[in-house]
Amino acid sequence: MEDTLRVGIITSTHGVRGEVKVFPTTDDQKRFKHLKEVFLDTGKEQIPMEIEHVKFFKNMVILKFRGYDNIDDIGIYKGKDLLITRDQAVELGPDENFIVDLIGLSVVTDEGEDLGILTDVILTGANDVYEVTMADRKKVLLPAIKQCILKVDLDEGKVLVHILDGLLDL
Repeated sequence: MEDTLRVGIITSTHGVRGEVKVFPTTDDQKRFKHLKEVFLDTGKEQIPMEIEHVKFFKNMVILKFRGYDNIDDIGIYKGKDLLITRDQAVELGPDENFIVDLIGLSVVTDEGEDLGILTDVILTGANDVYEVTMADRKKVLLPAIKQCILKVDLDEGKVLVHILDGLLDL
């Protein structure tokens, strides 16, 4: 399990005073109001960044970090991830999991057949869709609904699924 979770990606600078536009990768972008610190993943290290203020513009979050007061200080971090520790994460409800914890789990049918590996979670709005890559590299999409996803066991590293009629038809 990952120790940190991505909450956003710096997409560009905003103005000349060190603000950045962040594309939120969290379900609730308003949560940035309650964060005091995030970690900037440079690819080589994770730098703690104290959040000075937060604004919202359309689907983006505008952040200002303490000590980064001009465009040249912060512009080099375009495209970098912003992370939080698990203890800063929102409380999950029953039957909810972080996507990062699902990727890589083995997917097994209720008939005991190894289907493949969960390789992506697609957020559609209505319900999530799990992408499973089978041994022959073909992909199958499974709706994340109770009739299809029977059990997610993070400790065992498995997802138990029921294949609904027509899901595997080509």
